[in-house]
Amino acid sequence: MNILSIQAWGAVYTVILFAICLVTVHLLRLALYGYRTVRKKPSGKEEKPEPPEKSSEPVYYIVERKKKRPKSEYSDPKRFTFK
Repeated sequence: MNILSIQAWGAVYTVILFAICLVTVHLLRLALYGYRTVRKKPSGKEEKPEPPEKSSEPVYYIVERKKKRPKSEYSDPKRFTFK
């Protein structure tokens, strides 16, 4: 003899499925958080990168002069049509 109807069993299975998904998502997020903390290097043992060597030749940059724009004269306004 069934105590619960079919709809009630569906509701029970839905709640169980929701709980399983909730626990799984939180476990994955906690695992990712733990993985990120373990993967970080301790701040005291960081290796300093070597400074790049300075080249003895000077570096030249090509710079274009700023050009003056000709004074623009405004034309008659155009009519806009919206479709």
